[in-house]
Amino acid sequence: MNGQRLPHVDNVRTALVAWVIGGHALLGYTAVGGWPYDEVNETTFHPGVEMVLSALVGPSGLFIIGGFFFLAGLLTPRSLEKKGLRHFTAHRVVRLGLPWAASAFLVWPVTMWLAYRAAGHDGSVVQVSIHRYPLLDSGSLWFTFVLLIFSVGYAVWRTADPADPDASAPGAGQLVWWALAIAVTSFLIRLVFPAKSGQIFDLHLWQWPQCAAMFALGIACARHGWAREIPEHLRRRSAVVAVVTICLVPVLGIAVGVTDLAVDIGPFLGGWRWQAAATTLVEGVLVVSGSLWLLGLAQRHLTQHGRFAVACSRAAFPAFVIQGPILILLALALRPLAAPAEVKAPLVAIGALTCSFWLAWRFVTRGDRAVGREREPDEPPRS
Repeated sequence: MNGQRLPHVDNVRTALVAWVIGGHALLGYTAVGGWPYDEVNETTFHPGVEMVLSALVGPSGLFIIGGFFFLAGLLTPRSLEKKGLRHFTAHRVVRLGLPWAASAFLVWPVTMWLAYRAAGHDGSVVQVSIHRYPLLDSGSLWFTFVLLIFSVGYAVWRTADPADPDASAPGAGQLVWWALAIAVTSFLIRLVFPAKSGQIFDLHLWQWPQCAAMFALGIACARHGWAREIPEHLRRRSAVVAVVTICLVPVLGIAVGVTDLAVDIGPFLGGWRWQAAATTLVEGVLVVSGSLWLLGLAQRHLTQHGRFAVACSRAAFPAFVIQGPILILLALALRPLAAPAEVKAPLVAIGALTCSFWLAWRFVTRGDRAVGREREPDEPPRS
Protein backbone atom coordinates (compact mmCIF):
# COMPACT_ATOMS: atom_id res chain seq x y z
CA MET A 1 0.00 0.00 0.00
CA ASN A 2 3.03 2.22 -0.81
CA GLY A 3 3.37 3.49 2.76
CA GLN A 4 0.37 5.79 2.68
CA ARG A 5 -2.50 5.86 5.13
CA LEU A 6 -5.90 4.88 3.83
CA PRO A 7 -8.40 7.48 5.13
CA HIS A 8 -11.42 5.21 4.63
CA VAL A 9 -9.90 2.56 6.91
CA ASP A 10 -9.24 5.15 9.62
CA ASN A 11 -12.72 6.60 9.20
CA VAL A 12 -14.58 3.28 9.36
CA ARG A 13 -12.59 2.37 12.45
CA THR A 14 -13.60 5.70 14.00
CA ALA A 15 -17.24 4.96 13.19
CA LEU A 16 -16.99 1.52 14.79
CA VAL A 17 -15.48 2.98 17.97
CA ALA A 18 -18.30 5.53 18.13
CA TRP A 19 -20.84 2.73 17.64
CA VAL A 20 -19.31 0.73 20.52
CA ILE A 21 -19.37 3.70 22.90
CA GLY A 22 -22.96 4.55 22.04
CA GLY A 23 -23.98 0.90 22.23
CA HIS A 24 -22.47 0.50 25.69
CA ALA A 25 -24.37 3.55 26.90
CA LEU A 26 -27.65 1.95 25.81
CA LEU A 27 -26.80 -1.54 27.11
CA GLY A 28 -26.21 -0.18 30.60
CA TYR A 29 -29.94 0.54 30.87
CA THR A 30 -31.28 -2.70 29.36
CA ALA A 31 -32.80 -5.62 31.22
CA VAL A 32 -30.94 -8.09 29.01
CA GLY A 33 -27.61 -6.48 29.94
CA GLY A 34 -24.30 -6.45 28.15
CA TRP A 35 -22.47 -3.53 29.80
CA PRO A 36 -21.42 -3.58 33.49
CA TYR A 37 -23.57 -0.62 34.51
CA ASP A 38 -26.51 -3.03 34.19
CA GLU A 39 -25.31 -4.56 37.48
CA VAL A 40 -26.23 -1.40 39.39
CA ASN A 41 -28.56 0.56 37.11
CA GLU A 42 -31.40 2.42 38.78
CA THR A 43 -33.79 2.21 35.83
CA THR A 44 -34.19 0.22 32.62
CA PHE A 45 -35.90 0.73 29.28
CA HIS A 46 -39.56 -0.15 28.96
CA PRO A 47 -39.70 -3.70 27.49
CA GLY A 48 -41.32 -2.39 24.33
CA VAL A 49 -38.62 0.23 23.85
CA GLU A 50 -35.93 -2.37 24.47
CA MET A 51 -37.44 -4.61 21.81
CA VAL A 52 -37.45 -1.76 19.29
CA LEU A 53 -33.83 -0.85 20.10
CA SER A 54 -32.83 -4.49 19.78
CA ALA A 55 -34.49 -4.70 16.38
CA LEU A 56 -32.81 -1.51 15.14
CA VAL A 57 -29.36 -1.86 16.68
CA GLY A 58 -29.06 -5.47 17.82
CA PRO A 59 -28.23 -7.18 14.48
CA SER A 60 -25.26 -4.91 13.86
CA GLY A 61 -23.91 -5.90 17.26
CA LEU A 62 -23.43 -9.44 15.94
CA PHE A 63 -20.58 -8.38 13.64
CA ILE A 64 -19.05 -5.13 14.91
CA ILE A 65 -16.34 -6.83 17.02
CA GLY A 66 -15.52 -9.17 14.16
CA GLY A 67 -15.26 -6.10 11.94
CA PHE A 68 -12.59 -4.66 14.25
CA PHE A 69 -10.55 -7.87 13.98
CA PHE A 70 -10.97 -7.88 10.20
CA LEU A 71 -9.54 -4.36 9.96
CA ALA A 72 -6.71 -5.30 12.30
CA GLY A 73 -5.89 -8.32 10.15
CA LEU A 74 -5.84 -6.16 7.01
CA LEU A 75 -3.19 -3.88 8.50
CA THR A 76 -1.09 -6.39 10.46
CA PRO A 77 1.06 -7.94 7.68
CA ARG A 78 2.41 -4.61 6.50
CA SER A 79 3.06 -3.46 10.06
CA LEU A 80 5.02 -6.65 10.80
CA GLU A 81 6.99 -6.30 7.56
CA LYS A 82 7.83 -2.71 8.39
CA LYS A 83 8.78 -3.19 12.05
CA GLY A 84 10.12 -6.73 12.25
CA LEU A 85 9.20 -9.24 14.95
CA ARG A 86 10.96 -7.54 17.86
CA HIS A 87 9.67 -4.01 17.33
CA PHE A 88 6.25 -5.21 16.20
CA THR A 89 5.83 -7.25 19.39
CA ALA A 90 7.11 -4.44 21.62
CA HIS A 91 4.77 -1.96 19.92
CA ARG A 92 1.76 -4.27 20.37
CA VAL A 93 2.60 -4.94 24.02
CA VAL A 94 2.78 -1.21 24.77
CA ARG A 95 -0.23 -0.21 22.65
CA LEU A 96 -2.51 -3.14 23.55
CA GLY A 97 -1.12 -4.90 26.60
CA LEU A 98 -0.39 -1.97 28.89
CA PRO A 99 -3.87 -0.38 28.58
CA TRP A 100 -5.44 -3.78 29.25
CA ALA A 101 -3.28 -4.40 32.34
CA ALA A 102 -3.96 -0.91 33.71
CA SER A 103 -7.68 -1.42 33.23
CA ALA A 104 -7.84 -4.96 34.63
CA PHE A 105 -5.76 -4.35 37.73
CA LEU A 106 -6.50 -0.72 38.61
CA VAL A 107 -8.84 1.47 36.58
CA TRP A 108 -11.78 -0.89 36.15
CA PRO A 109 -11.83 -2.23 39.75
CA VAL A 110 -11.87 1.35 41.08
CA THR A 111 -14.53 2.38 38.56
CA MET A 112 -16.84 -0.50 39.45
CA TRP A 113 -16.22 0.08 43.17
CA LEU A 114 -17.48 3.63 42.70
CA ALA A 115 -20.51 2.29 40.84
CA TYR A 116 -21.33 -0.19 43.59
CA ARG A 117 -20.84 2.44 46.29
CA ALA A 118 -23.21 4.79 44.46
CA ALA A 119 -25.77 1.97 44.34
CA GLY A 120 -25.56 1.55 48.13
CA HIS A 121 -23.25 -1.46 48.36
CA ASP A 122 -20.50 -1.62 50.97
CA GLY A 123 -17.09 -3.15 50.46
CA SER A 124 -13.57 -2.23 49.46
CA VAL A 125 -12.13 -2.10 45.96
CA VAL A 126 -10.57 -5.53 46.50
CA GLN A 127 -13.83 -7.04 47.75
CA VAL A 128 -15.81 -5.68 44.82
CA SER A 129 -13.16 -6.94 42.39
CA ILE A 130 -13.06 -10.44 43.89
CA HIS A 131 -16.80 -10.93 44.19
CA ARG A 132 -17.76 -9.52 40.80
CA TYR A 133 -18.18 -11.91 37.92
CA PRO A 134 -16.04 -12.43 35.94
CA LEU A 135 -12.85 -12.20 37.98
CA LEU A 136 -10.39 -9.51 36.88
CA ASP A 137 -12.76 -7.97 34.37
CA SER A 138 -11.13 -5.20 32.31
CA GLY A 139 -14.29 -3.60 30.92
CA SER A 140 -14.19 -3.16 27.16
CA LEU A 141 -10.44 -3.74 26.98
CA TRP A 142 -10.74 -7.53 26.75
CA PHE A 143 -10.64 -6.73 23.03
CA THR A 144 -7.09 -5.33 23.21
CA PHE A 145 -5.76 -8.34 25.11
CA VAL A 146 -7.26 -10.82 22.65
CA LEU A 147 -5.95 -8.78 19.71
CA LEU A 148 -2.52 -8.79 21.36
CA ILE A 149 -2.60 -12.59 21.56
CA PHE A 150 -3.62 -12.96 17.92
CA SER A 151 -1.14 -10.34 16.66
CA VAL A 152 1.88 -11.76 18.46
CA GLY A 153 0.88 -15.31 17.53
CA TYR A 154 0.70 -14.35 13.86
CA ALA A 155 3.99 -12.47 14.03
CA VAL A 156 5.85 -15.42 15.56
CA TRP A 157 4.34 -17.87 13.05
CA ARG A 158 5.05 -15.58 10.08
CA THR A 159 8.64 -15.02 11.17
CA ALA A 160 9.24 -18.73 11.70
CA ASP A 161 7.68 -19.53 8.31
CA PRO A 162 8.37 -16.54 6.04
CA ALA A 163 7.31 -18.28 2.83
CA ASP A 164 4.55 -16.30 1.12
CA PRO A 165 2.15 -18.77 -0.49
CA ASP A 166 0.74 -17.65 -3.80
CA ALA A 167 -2.86 -18.02 -2.66
CA SER A 168 -5.65 -16.69 -4.79
CA ALA A 169 -7.91 -13.96 -3.47
CA PRO A 170 -10.99 -15.22 -1.58
CA GLY A 171 -13.99 -15.63 -3.86
CA ALA A 172 -17.68 -15.74 -3.07
CA GLY A 173 -17.61 -19.49 -2.50
CA GLN A 174 -14.68 -19.28 -0.10
CA LEU A 175 -16.40 -16.53 1.85
CA VAL A 176 -19.48 -18.75 2.24
CA TRP A 177 -17.30 -21.51 3.68
CA TRP A 178 -15.62 -18.95 5.94
CA ALA A 179 -19.02 -17.92 7.31
CA LEU A 180 -20.04 -21.55 7.84
CA ALA A 181 -16.77 -22.30 9.65
CA ILE A 182 -17.41 -19.39 12.02
CA ALA A 183 -20.95 -20.64 12.65
CA VAL A 184 -19.92 -24.24 13.37
CA THR A 185 -16.95 -23.39 15.61
CA SER A 186 -18.97 -20.77 17.48
CA PHE A 187 -21.76 -23.27 18.10
CA LEU A 188 -19.28 -25.86 19.40
CA ILE A 189 -17.41 -23.51 21.72
CA ARG A 190 -20.70 -22.20 23.13
CA LEU A 191 -21.53 -25.69 24.32
CA VAL A 192 -18.87 -24.97 26.95
CA PHE A 193 -18.79 -21.17 27.04
CA PRO A 194 -22.27 -19.77 26.28
CA ALA A 195 -22.59 -16.30 24.80
CA LYS A 196 -22.48 -13.55 27.43
CA SER A 197 -20.68 -15.90 29.85
CA GLY A 198 -17.64 -14.62 31.68
CA GLN A 199 -14.25 -16.19 32.16
CA ILE A 200 -11.26 -14.94 34.14
CA PHE A 201 -10.18 -11.63 32.57
CA ASP A 202 -13.53 -11.69 30.70
CA LEU A 203 -11.80 -12.88 27.53
CA HIS A 204 -15.08 -13.54 25.68
CA LEU A 205 -13.99 -17.04 24.69
CA TRP A 206 -17.43 -17.60 23.21
CA GLN A 207 -16.57 -14.95 20.62
CA TRP A 208 -13.09 -16.17 19.74
CA PRO A 209 -14.07 -18.19 16.63
CA GLN A 210 -15.51 -15.03 15.07
CA CYS A 211 -12.57 -12.89 16.15
CA ALA A 212 -9.86 -15.33 15.06
CA ALA A 213 -11.52 -16.10 11.73
CA MET A 214 -12.00 -12.44 10.84
CA PHE A 215 -8.43 -11.59 11.85
CA ALA A 216 -7.23 -14.40 9.58
CA LEU A 217 -9.57 -13.27 6.77
CA GLY A 218 -8.15 -9.76 7.04
CA ILE A 219 -4.62 -11.14 6.71
CA ALA A 220 -5.66 -13.25 3.71
CA CYS A 221 -7.25 -10.23 2.03
CA ALA A 222 -4.36 -7.88 2.82
CA ARG A 223 -2.00 -9.42 0.25
CA HIS A 224 -4.58 -8.80 -2.47
CA GLY A 225 -5.03 -5.10 -1.73
CA TRP A 226 -8.54 -5.31 -0.30
CA ALA A 227 -7.76 -2.61 2.24
CA ARG A 228 -7.60 -0.23 -0.70
CA GLU A 229 -10.39 -1.71 -2.81
CA ILE A 230 -12.65 -4.72 -2.41
CA PRO A 231 -13.58 -6.38 -5.74
CA GLU A 232 -16.79 -4.77 -6.95
CA HIS A 233 -18.78 -7.98 -7.36
CA LEU A 234 -17.96 -9.09 -3.80
CA ARG A 235 -18.74 -5.67 -2.40
CA ARG A 236 -22.17 -5.71 -4.00
CA ARG A 237 -22.99 -9.26 -2.93
CA SER A 238 -21.81 -8.60 0.63
CA ALA A 239 -23.93 -5.47 0.84
CA VAL A 240 -27.06 -7.32 -0.28
CA VAL A 241 -26.48 -10.27 2.07
CA ALA A 242 -25.69 -8.03 5.06
CA VAL A 243 -28.64 -5.66 4.59
CA VAL A 244 -31.14 -8.48 3.96
CA THR A 245 -29.90 -10.41 7.00
CA ILE A 246 -30.04 -7.35 9.25
CA CYS A 247 -33.62 -6.71 8.17
CA LEU A 248 -34.67 -10.36 8.60
CA VAL A 249 -33.21 -10.89 12.09
CA PRO A 250 -35.89 -8.96 14.03
CA VAL A 251 -38.68 -10.38 11.84
CA LEU A 252 -37.51 -13.93 12.47
CA GLY A 253 -37.11 -13.19 16.19
CA ILE A 254 -40.74 -12.13 16.45
CA ALA A 255 -41.82 -15.08 14.29
CA VAL A 256 -40.28 -17.60 16.73
CA GLY A 257 -41.93 -15.96 19.71
CA VAL A 258 -39.34 -13.56 21.14
CA THR A 259 -41.34 -10.86 22.90
CA ASP A 260 -39.16 -10.09 25.92
CA LEU A 261 -35.41 -10.37 25.43
CA ALA A 262 -34.58 -10.64 29.12
CA VAL A 263 -36.87 -13.68 29.39
CA ASP A 264 -36.53 -15.30 25.98
CA ILE A 265 -32.83 -14.89 25.15
CA GLY A 266 -31.51 -17.94 27.06
CA PRO A 267 -31.86 -20.64 24.37
CA PHE A 268 -30.05 -18.44 21.84
CA LEU A 269 -26.87 -18.18 23.92
CA GLY A 270 -25.61 -21.75 23.61
CA GLY A 271 -26.22 -25.45 24.07
CA TRP A 272 -27.73 -28.18 21.88
CA ARG A 273 -30.61 -25.98 20.77
CA TRP A 274 -31.75 -24.95 17.33
CA GLN A 275 -31.93 -21.35 18.55
CA ALA A 276 -28.21 -21.38 19.42
CA ALA A 277 -27.38 -22.94 16.04
CA ALA A 278 -29.46 -20.34 14.22
CA THR A 279 -27.76 -17.54 16.14
CA THR A 280 -24.25 -18.69 15.22
CA LEU A 281 -25.30 -19.14 11.58
CA VAL A 282 -26.61 -15.57 11.46
CA GLU A 283 -23.41 -14.35 13.14
CA GLY A 284 -21.22 -16.16 10.62
CA VAL A 285 -23.13 -14.72 7.67
CA LEU A 286 -23.28 -11.23 9.14
CA VAL A 287 -19.70 -10.93 10.32
CA VAL A 288 -18.27 -11.88 6.92
CA SER A 289 -20.72 -9.98 4.73
CA GLY A 290 -21.11 -7.09 7.18
CA SER A 291 -17.38 -6.48 7.53
CA LEU A 292 -16.86 -6.43 3.76
CA TRP A 293 -19.94 -4.27 3.31
CA LEU A 294 -18.76 -1.69 5.84
CA LEU A 295 -15.26 -1.52 4.37
CA GLY A 296 -16.64 -1.27 0.83
CA LEU A 297 -19.02 1.47 1.97
CA ALA A 298 -16.13 3.35 3.54
CA GLN A 299 -14.01 3.00 0.41
CA ARG A 300 -16.68 4.90 -1.50
CA HIS A 301 -18.19 7.29 0.99
CA LEU A 302 -15.82 7.75 3.96
CA THR A 303 -12.73 9.04 2.21
CA GLN A 304 -12.64 12.39 3.99
CA HIS A 305 -9.18 13.42 5.10
CA GLY A 306 -9.81 16.90 6.45
CA ARG A 307 -8.93 18.34 9.82
CA PHE A 308 -11.94 16.94 11.70
CA ALA A 309 -11.70 13.45 10.16
CA VAL A 310 -7.99 13.22 10.95
CA ALA A 311 -8.57 14.41 14.52
CA CYS A 312 -11.29 11.80 15.07
CA SER A 313 -9.24 8.98 13.55
CA ARG A 314 -6.21 9.84 15.68
CA ALA A 315 -8.37 9.95 18.81
CA ALA A 316 -10.34 6.77 18.05
CA PHE A 317 -8.15 4.19 19.78
CA PRO A 318 -7.47 6.27 22.92
CA ALA A 319 -11.21 7.03 23.04
CA PHE A 320 -11.91 3.30 22.95
CA VAL A 321 -9.45 2.78 25.81
CA ILE A 322 -10.92 5.43 28.12
CA GLN A 323 -14.60 4.98 27.28
CA GLY A 324 -15.36 2.59 30.16
CA PRO A 325 -14.72 4.86 33.15
CA ILE A 326 -16.28 7.80 31.32
CA LEU A 327 -19.48 5.87 30.60
CA ILE A 328 -19.78 4.70 34.21
CA LEU A 329 -19.01 8.10 35.71
CA LEU A 330 -21.54 9.85 33.46
CA ALA A 331 -24.20 7.28 34.37
CA LEU A 332 -23.42 7.82 38.06
CA ALA A 333 -23.67 11.59 37.61
CA LEU A 334 -27.17 11.16 36.15
CA ARG A 335 -28.20 8.63 38.78
CA PRO A 336 -29.97 11.17 41.07
CA LEU A 337 -31.96 12.52 38.11
CA ALA A 338 -35.59 11.39 38.28
CA ALA A 339 -35.82 10.47 34.61
CA PRO A 340 -36.47 7.23 32.71
CA ALA A 341 -33.80 5.24 30.91
CA GLU A 342 -35.15 6.57 27.63
CA VAL A 343 -33.81 9.98 28.68
CA LYS A 344 -30.68 8.97 30.57
CA ALA A 345 -29.22 6.54 28.02
CA PRO A 346 -29.05 9.06 25.12
CA LEU A 347 -27.55 11.67 27.46
CA VAL A 348 -24.87 9.21 28.58
CA ALA A 349 -24.19 8.22 24.97
CA ILE A 350 -23.77 11.81 23.75
CA GLY A 351 -21.70 12.77 26.78
CA ALA A 352 -19.45 9.72 26.53
CA LEU A 353 -18.83 10.18 22.82
CA THR A 354 -17.96 13.84 23.30
CA CYS A 355 -15.78 13.35 26.38
CA SER A 356 -13.99 10.24 25.13
CA PHE A 357 -12.97 11.70 21.79
CA TRP A 358 -12.15 15.15 23.21
CA LEU A 359 -9.99 13.80 26.04
CA ALA A 360 -8.34 11.35 23.66
CA TRP A 361 -7.53 14.14 21.22
CA ARG A 362 -6.03 16.23 24.02
CA PHE A 363 -3.91 13.26 25.05
CA VAL A 364 -2.68 12.67 21.49
CA THR A 365 -1.77 16.31 20.87
CA ARG A 366 0.03 16.56 24.20
CA GLY A 367 1.96 13.44 23.28
CA ASP A 368 3.06 15.06 20.04
CA ARG A 369 4.25 18.15 21.87
CA ALA A 370 6.07 16.03 24.45
CA VAL A 371 8.20 14.44 21.74
CA GLY A 372 8.67 17.77 20.00
CA ARG A 373 6.67 16.84 16.94
CA GLU A 374 3.96 19.17 15.69
CA ARG A 375 1.59 17.85 13.03
CA GLU A 376 0.20 19.69 10.13
CA PRO A 377 -3.62 19.82 10.33
CA ASP A 378 -4.06 17.48 7.36
CA GLU A 379 -1.21 15.10 8.12
CA PRO A 380 -2.30 11.46 8.37
CA PRO A 381 -1.97 9.61 11.64
CA ARG A 382 0.86 7.20 12.29
CA SER A 383 0.46 3.43 12.23
